[in-house]
Amino acid sequence: MQSGWSVSDSDGTAFTPMVVLELAEDTSAEAIKWLLSRVRDKERNGGAELLVEQQLTGGHDGQKGNPNVFLVGSTLKRLLHGAEDVGLFKEFSDGSMRGFTYTNKDNFKDFQGDGDGFLSVAECQYIIKHELDTLRAKDEQNVPGYPKAKLYPGKSIIRRLQSKGILYQVFPLHDKEELKRLSFSWYRKVKLSFQPLNDIRHYFGEGLALYFGFLEHFTLAMLPMALIGIPYYLWDWEDYDKYVLFAVFNLVWSTVFLEMWKRHSAGLAFSWGTLSRKKAFEEPRAGFHGVLGFNPVTGREEPIYPNTNRQLRIYLVSVPFVVLCLYLSFYIMMIYFDWESWALALYEVEPNFWTGLFMFVPSIIYAVVIEILNLLYRYAAEFLTDWENHRLETSYQNHLVLKVLVFNFFNCFASLFYIAFVMQDMVLLRQSLATLLITSQILNQIMEAFLPYWLQRRRNKKAHKRLRRLMAEQELPLAQQTQLESDMSTYLGTFDDYLEQFLLFGYVSLFSCVYPLAAVLVVLNNITEVYSDAFKMCHVFKRPFAEPASNIGVWQLAFETMSVIAVVTNCALIGLSPQVKAYFPESDTQLILLIVCVEHILLAFKFILAFVIPDVPKQIQIKLARLEFESLEALKKKMRPHYHRKSWRPLESPTYTDSEEKRDRQHRH
Repeated sequence: MQSGWSVSDSDGTAFTPMVVLELAEDTSAEAIKWLLSRVRDKERNGGAELLVEQQLTGGHDGQKGNPNVFLVGSTLKRLLHGAEDVGLFKEFSDGSMRGFTYTNKDNFKDFQGDGDGFLSVAECQYIIKHELDTLRAKDEQNVPGYPKAKLYPGKSIIRRLQSKGILYQVFPLHDKEELKRLSFSWYRKVKLSFQPLNDIRHYFGEGLALYFGFLEHFTLAMLPMALIGIPYYLWDWEDYDKYVLFAVFNLVWSTVFLEMWKRHSAGLAFSWGTLSRKKAFEEPRAGFHGVLGFNPVTGREEPIYPNTNRQLRIYLVSVPFVVLCLYLSFYIMMIYFDWESWALALYEVEPNFWTGLFMFVPSIIYAVVIEILNLLYRYAAEFLTDWENHRLETSYQNHLVLKVLVFNFFNCFASLFYIAFVMQDMVLLRQSLATLLITSQILNQIMEAFLPYWLQRRRNKKAHKRLRRLMAEQELPLAQQTQLESDMSTYLGTFDDYLEQFLLFGYVSLFSCVYPLAAVLVVLNNITEVYSDAFKMCHVFKRPFAEPASNIGVWQLAFETMSVIAVVTNCALIGLSPQVKAYFPESDTQLILLIVCVEHILLAFKFILAFVIPDVPKQIQIKLARLEFESLEALKKKMRPHYHRKSWRPLESPTYTDSEEKRDRQHRH
């Protein structure tokens, strides 16, 4: 709980504030009164049954703050019932992870007394967010005071307020003491140890903990590549025949790395209780719109948008736009090659230190242009995906990820493929790969580590200093702390973080055989990434809501697809090596056929290896099967009296004796 912080609801009930609701400053009093009444109303009446009180923030430096800021909390009993509603898994008395039920609460390991401390603050905040998100309109036609903000029975109130700009933001409050402990064990001291993933999960939730777990696993898996790459690079960097062995090792490594990560993530998800947790029914996105109709699953009224219209928007607008962007990227790539040829010609005419240094300028400029294009395309992709009007957030994210990945893959790797397989210039390939990788990492560190911190200080320098004092030693009033956190940047999720790791994985798995130091650069980048991301999560961004997750989702498929492309690419690079070509001096056809056969063999080996290595460790499979068996047995015991009473014993038969019933029961058992 937030140490030292306590407010009282309108009925005098004291509670610990956990979540902040910030409405627009000009929100009508009628709408505020209606919203608060719905938040406070009993659950049986369709309310959220939460505690809420207005927070009169004073702003910074005497400036008047937004008066429509409200602190939300809950009673412990309501949170425990909410934990059952969201399907929270907790450790049972026998050490297994089981779905929490209020009636069986005393049989859970950490439940003591009235249950205070049983739920973490992150879990409490997630439950409160769930209750707010599922707060639905009853018979209201519109938001009071806003005739254009239409409502209908079953519509999510919070989503409607957000889509109409009435509700600015909903965010959970930081916990000073927990954040201080997490910061100290996470990033405040440089140490050679694993990240405190359980502490990260406890404070930020499973979704973010899995990202940092993947970042750690990827970095550790990269160490063998880096250790082999250093002597390999120093051995004879001009001898490109030796990259054949490195390419073969690269293929095995990429497959084993991804399969071991699936096992590791399954172990983490099982220990956190999310591996077998059922996903809640997904609600429509806040921005989803359409003609009012009925959902055939829930029976509630909600907007209905024809899938045909969505498909027309995708294939007639989005797909042509993506193709146009790919053409633009290709055109810029050809301009880069013209500059590269000009710089090389200049060096050949007058070879000296400056012209030799100038040869790297086109690659550096092109790397910067790539990052700018990726950023601009990201905004366009978000706009298009939103315009496609996807009903569910998962569908929206999948289409956005697909658009962004296709463009980023082409934009970042097209020039390398062109150099490798069209120009067949391994010297230029090595130089371009090194320049692109180093430049992109420098830009990413500036954009992700230094720029957010600098912008935060520039936007609100004094407030940020107060926040740092608060997180360090001093205690500030709750009103000032709420205002400080509301001014912090909003964390937009792990999308960009996974995208960066995906591109780094591509650089290593596709072309590191010609530049073995690529793995070394990625390891160094990821080490700094851990500390910079940890600092941002603790002191730059608002605290995000915890999100249950059992894996890294669609990104697992993206990495596996990249590993398949890596097999084809490395086989082609092996075929281009002079050492292999020497065996086929007169017939390129035989060489191509041989490379295709080797590629198919390696792909088959890759899929066999993926099949042999189970995604879930055997001991976890046994535990999951045991839990399923026990739940079925418990269901049978629960239904058995009903079964005897209504199904087995034919009451109309006068000859059915007690001894016969006993004999039949023994036979059934």
